[in-house]
Amino acid sequence: IGISVALTNTYIQTQIKKDDPLYQCINGRNDLHYQISATLEVMVDGKKKDIPANVGITRDCKRSLYTLSDDGTIHISSTKNYPFEVGQFLWVWGFNLRDMDETKSKIYANGIESPDFVHTMIEDGTHYKAEFVSKNQGAPTFTPPQN
Repeated sequence: IGISVALTNTYIQTQIKKDDPLYQCINGRNDLHYQISATLEVMVDGKKKDIPANVGITRDCKRSLYTLSDDGTIHISSTKNYPFEVGQFLWVWGFNLRDMDETKSKIYANGIESPDFVHTMIEDGTHYKAEFVSKNQGAPTFTPPQN
């Protein structure tokens, strides 16, 4: 029974993700009617973190959210208008948001702080700046002696 439940769950998840632009491979598709780009600058503890080329691109799959170069330009290509978020790009990139203090971190869209933080929608032509503060920033880099 356990195996059939697991297989059923896997099948359902596959069917749900099949139509979700975040999970689709867009290689060779000619029905990508929604195409936009925006720029993202990422700072961690006051230091710029470079966004590499080919985020969202592997040998076998090109995702709807991707980069082609390391200049911070995010490209979005999808079969439909979809509310892509800055946090979704960070997820595709593999950026470890769990290590960041969300209460001290901010995201700006064209210089204006977004109240939506990582849920800020990516809009065509917009410049985003993410300023993250790591959870351990300011923590001592040594272990004090124990008495």
